[in-house]
Order: sequence, then C-alpha cells, then structure tokens
Amino acid sequence: MITERAAHPARRRDDRLIIHFDYDCFYAAVFEAENPLLRSLPLAVQQKQIIVTCNYEARRRGLYKLQLIREARKTCPDVIIVLGEDLTRFRNASKELYTFLSAFVWSSRAERLGFDEVFLDVTDLVDFNLNILNFNSLADSFFHLDRTDPTVGFSYDASSFSGSIYPSGEANHGMDNFSLSANITYASLAAANAIASQDLLAMRLRLGSHLAQHLRHQLEEQKGYTATVGISTNKLVSKLVGNVNKPKNQTTLIPPYTAASEITESNVLRFMDNHEIGKIPGIGFKLSQKIRTHVLGHEAKFHEGLVYGGTKEHVLVRDVRLYPGMCPVILDEILKGPGSHQGIGSRVWGLLHGVDDTEVGKARSVPKQISIEDSYLRLNTFKDVSKELRMLAASLIRRMRIDLTAPAEDEAEVSDPETGPNLDVAISAPKRWLAHPRTVRLTTRPRPPLRPDGTRSRTFTRISRSSPMPFFVFSLTENVEVLVDKLVDEIIIPLFRKLHPGSSGWDLSLVNIGATDMMETAGDSKDADGRDIGRMFQRQDEVLREWKVEDKDVLPSQYFRNDQKKVLYTSKVSIEDAADERNQESEDMQMDSEVIKEAEQTNHSRGSEDDIPLTQSLLNDDDWDSSETESAERHTCGTCGAIMPSFAMGAHERFHLNPD
Repeated sequence: MITERAAHPARRRDDRLIIHFDYDCFYAAVFEAENPLLRSLPLAVQQKQIIVTCNYEARRRGLYKLQLIREARKTCPDVIIVLGEDLTRFRNASKELYTFLSAFVWSSRAERLGFDEVFLDVTDLVDFNLNILNFNSLADSFFHLDRTDPTVGFSYDASSFSGSIYPSGEANHGMDNFSLSANITYASLAAANAIASQDLLAMRLRLGSHLAQHLRHQLEEQKGYTATVGISTNKLVSKLVGNVNKPKNQTTLIPPYTAASEITESNVLRFMDNHEIGKIPGIGFKLSQKIRTHVLGHEAKFHEGLVYGGTKEHVLVRDVRLYPGMCPVILDEILKGPGSHQGIGSRVWGLLHGVDDTEVGKARSVPKQISIEDSYLRLNTFKDVSKELRMLAASLIRRMRIDLTAPAEDEAEVSDPETGPNLDVAISAPKRWLAHPRTVRLTTRPRPPLRPDGTRSRTFTRISRSSPMPFFVFSLTENVEVLVDKLVDEIIIPLFRKLHPGSSGWDLSLVNIGATDMMETAGDSKDADGRDIGRMFQRQDEVLREWKVEDKDVLPSQYFRNDQKKVLYTSKVSIEDAADERNQESEDMQMDSEVIKEAEQTNHSRGSEDDIPLTQSLLNDDDWDSSETESAERHTCGTCGAIMPSFAMGAHERFHLNPD
C-alpha cells in the first residue's frame, strides 16, 4: 500500500498563506448584533419548520441545526425563536463584514463563500513582514499593515504561534534553526538556503497566525462578530483546520507538510486522513457516494433524517488513499459519467492529499450570479408552483436592484441647510446598473416516485433550463410587481413547462430562479464592457486636476523700453530668471539692449521646461509689421501681376510658357 501511495505522489504548492474565516452561528449572530441582550439567551433561527442555526447557548442546552421546531421547544422550552425567512439582513451583514476584512488584504484576493465564510490570501503581507523581521528580537516584533506608513500595525511575539495549532503540543517543531541563525536576515537565509524550506514555512505560518488573531479581535471589537479561523497554505486545508477548535478560536496547521523521510510524517496527510470522504470540500455528494461504493463494495446506507443525514458506514480519506491499487487513473474510472470533468481523478487525488491549487478569487464589484431558492415538503400542483415562482421572481428582482445598482454619480446630494438631507429625494435618487445578467435560469429538484414499500430513494439531482434575460427587467422606474408578472408569464412558466411537460405527476422539493452570466456595464474595472464615456467626461476635471496647467498671462514689465513704450515679446521666459529680474526691476527699471540680449540667450540655452510663454493676445498690434514679412516671402508675376509665395513662382511661370 505504501508503494502504491509513493508511486503516485500529489505535488504540493506551499508558497501561499491563506486565512479562512467562518463566522460563528452567523444567522443568530446577526440578530445578536442587532440586540446584544440575546447573546446570553438560547436563540434559534427558524426557516420553514426547522432550525437553520442556533447560538452556542442554545446548543449547550441540546439544540442543533436542522432540528424540527417542535422538538426544539420540547428540548429547551425557554428558547427564543426568530424567523429567518427574509435573507436581507444576513446579506447586508455579510457584505459589511466582507468589506471590513478585505480592506486588510494588499493583493485584493478576498473571496466570499456563502454568507458566513471568507478566504483571504495574505501572502504578500506576510512576506513583507518576514523580509523586515529582526531575528535578534523576535519577541518584540511589529507587524506592519501598511507599506508606506510604519505606524500602522500591531506588536506581536514572532517566537511562537498565536492561537491553537495542529498537531497540538508541537509548537516548536522544526524551528530550532531559527535560534541558531538569529543574526542573519530573511533575504540572506533565502539566498544561502541556510534554513530548510519547512522551517521557513513554519515562520511564515507563525506570522500568519498573529495576523489572523489581530483580524479576529478587530472583527469582534469593531463589528461585534466572532469567527473561527484556519491558517494554512491553501483554501482546502485552511477551511478544514479551522474546524478543529470552535467557536471563537483559530488553528494553524504546522509543518512538516511533506515527509522528508520514511521516519517523518506529513502533518497534512495526518490531518486529512481522519476526515470522512463526504466532508472534503470539492468532493460532493455524488462523487463521495461513488467512492464509498467502490471502497465498501456496496452503497452506503443513510441515517434517517428530515433533510440531510449522514451515512451509517463511514469511509475515511485514509481508507481511500490506502485502498489497494488506488491512484488518479482508478479514480477517473470510478468517477466517470455524464457531466464529469476531465481529469477529475487527479483533482480528487490531490484533495485527498490536502493539495488545492485554486486561487483565492479577487474582490468583485458585482457577484457572478444571483439566485433565489426555496425548499418544500410538498409542491405538486401548478397553482402552488405559480404562486411560488412569483414570490421567488419578486425576491430576485429586488435583489438585483440592490446588488447590481449604484447611485448615479452625477446626481448632487439634495439637502437643506436648516433641515439637513432630504431623505425622500435621496431614496428615490436615480440609480444606474453596475451589471446586466444575460441569462435567467430555472432549476427544480423533483422527488423520485414512491417505491412499493412506500419509501423514496434519496436524490439530490437538479434539472434546469435557461433563457435570455428580457431587457424589461432592467427598468428601474417600473413597479416590481408589474415586472414580476411579465417575467413569470413570458419567461419562467414556459421554462417550467419544458422541465415538467405534464400538468401533474411531479412533486418538487426545491425551486430556484437565478440571474447568471453577468456582464458589467461600461465602467472603470477591467471586467467592464467598455468605458463609460459620459461618466469619464463628468469626472475629467477631478481626475486631471493634478496635471492641470492654467493659462495665465504673465507680463514681463522688466522688458518695457521707456523710449519706445513697447513690449519686447519673447516666447520663453525662465521662472527663475523672471524672479531675479523682478528684484532687479525694483532697483533699476531701465534695461539696455545688451541685458535683453543676454537674457534671451540664457533662456534659449536652458530649454523650455521651466519657461512660461506669453499668449499672442498680449502683443501690441503696432509691434507686428505684417507688410515686411509678406514682402519678404511673396513675389509678383511680371506677366500677369499675380502675387504668390516664392515657392509657387516656378510652377506659375511654366503655366505661362505652356498655356495649353
């Protein structure tokens, strides 16, 4: 088995530093943030007839997620149950927290997963601080959060990890070399390769753990939310390792990440091996079932449950990795099927080894898609379906108007000096679309028919149909209900008829309406569909203010001739020379021709970068003798008397010589 594993190693990439945030009991925490008195009471959030989440005080009293409401009231009679059907407050809180955390990231790589999870790629931030770390005084280190301002940051002890670690009790594992190399810098360490890569990785993880702790504390102090945090080198491991110590805690997976010899063990494999195959992000229900069936030799049986239940027979990552003959090729054979991605075996094999090269997505001004869905115990009549489709469509359009629009920037704020801003006008202020979804998608999840024994097979299969998004949806002046009726009648119901042609005989457990295929409108981002010319011209004064040069006429009075009372025009007057000459003017207003000539020669020799040319409107008309210039450049034809420039005379004479 060891031979099989060694024959197909999964290559690692550990040059990044990823921090994963998972807000504790997020739905309940939103209500607690609105009413802090709820924090000490058992609180549960209800959707339909189940508890979607509850705070830790409620969990301490025996409540749990996806518990029936009637069972929760029996278990904890004094539980406070609040309705969480409307997701607006959760969506707004999620945006606020995401904006707060992403502000700490230099690379803009901050990715939100659902409402309550955020990935931060802080590689450049950690490497910057590692590069300036003083190894002579690790305990008195200062973490810089700003490249340009050395005062922005926090003090920390770089000689140890912050928070919990995995495996526990091995905080100094592989770190002895740093005490021997305290008098050299990070740059020289990297150049001379004086420290093993795992030791260098451990130091980077140390810094990442202190940054994570600082962000957790700031999140709680400034926003009132707590989070469980994982620190590692990729999204997969950082997400999983944070679950080791919950809630309001953090965990860092420490090196070695690779086994240097047969004696040493990779902490990544040690950590991954104890996870059930279905708990690995990126391995969904269908894939995990196929893998379980192959390893067990039969389909794994499920626990009975209302919505989602675990399997009675667990298959761990270790069981799959060490299964005889298991390798990427075998996984390809196991997981192949309609819709399977090319190379799925290698991808899953890497996940089993804790390898995940997917990048943390950059912050986006608009979401990739917007979808609204709901689940049902029974939905088997067209009347009920039509009602639900209208409710979902209304929520979708309202959500689009919130997430995909912004106030028109050319609208000035309407306010009164005595009463302040006019809120009525502000609410109805014109908006503009940030993006247009080009596709509307309808998705349903039908229940399979009953078996002869009255049971149903368990399935999570969804079916969907799409259509171009009608343009009338983007009207910001039309009433939402009017748009809903048109969207449902003209687009959604025809899509539903294609999914379910019959008028009966189906029973749906889920319906989803989504707006996808986002196309950003004209703007300044790289994903925008061209440039917004109107906004560009409106903002040009602000944008170009730094480089704006004002055309001011400067009258060189020092160049006046008292005898002729004329202005000597020069196209170049040095700023420095003009200042000196103004001082001279206060002593002697007369300048002879030699001084004027010397000043002109000085200006021409210095160039034009510091010169201020005068406009021609300053010239006295009497000083511009046009007749002299014209007479010097024009000639008169002796044959016909025509006056023309000298360069045209040759052709004109040939015209007289050859009149034909």
